[in-house]
Amino acid sequence: MLANQPAAATRASGSSFYTAMRVLPRPQREAMFEIYAFCRAVDDIADSDDPRPVRHAQLARWRLDIDRLFSEAPPLPLQRLAQVTRSYELARDDFLSVIDGMEMDVEADIRAPTFTTLDLYCDHVASAVGRLSVQVFGMERDEGRQLAHHLGRALQFTNILRDLDEDAAVGRLYLPHEALHQVGISTSEPATVLAHPALGDACAFLVARAQTHFAEADTVMAQARRSTVRAPRVMAEVYRAMLDRMVARGWCTPRRRVRAGRLHLIWILLRHGIL
Repeated sequence: MLANQPAAATRASGSSFYTAMRVLPRPQREAMFEIYAFCRAVDDIADSDDPRPVRHAQLARWRLDIDRLFSEAPPLPLQRLAQVTRSYELARDDFLSVIDGMEMDVEADIRAPTFTTLDLYCDHVASAVGRLSVQVFGMERDEGRQLAHHLGRALQFTNILRDLDEDAAVGRLYLPHEALHQVGISTSEPATVLAHPALGDACAFLVARAQTHFAEADTVMAQARRSTVRAPRVMAEVYRAMLDRMVARGWCTPRRRVRAGRLHLIWILLRHGIL
């Protein structure tokens, strides 16, 4: 069942998400924490150590909960999320798409998927969240969906590159097959790929695509009403800075994990006139 909002907000505090949400008026900020709580709940299922059948069953219950969310009398634990859903006209399909993405992780450990499969995964776990979020931000439908498409993928590709070692530790490798094949890496075994001397060249494949999506997101935000893109601008700046730091650091072991530094977050908020 859905985590309560204070717990979700506490868990998010200190993150780039929390920093970005601080720029929003209180009603929008609280709405975003309801969406965040949902995303955390299903993500925790996908990443848990429970057997796969148990996780499948838990996600199936969430599908039923989403149906109940859109009923005339949603159950008490879902009532705040239901109110947000009504107020901002959130779409059932976007909630279900997020669950679809979690199902992909539960079905089997993802290892060197085709780029088509990876792009679908990113649409589920990132751009679908973006489609929910842009409704709260108040963007026009078409520009909001464009931003969700591009910024969602830019952020998720950056996450994949940041979490290479963490994912490999649980048997996952999200670098696409095409990226490995074109630099001569013939295995999908995570530990072997991460120790390969051509890893940096394989990562460059995803870096380039993240950069392209960041640029496309910038174009969309430049044309949107300023008040509707303050939060996504902060997210974009934080994640692009992390991507730049990873490229500068390189991909050889040991890979120091790149984080959004507190001082950098403060600088971004100051630059946007938020502090």
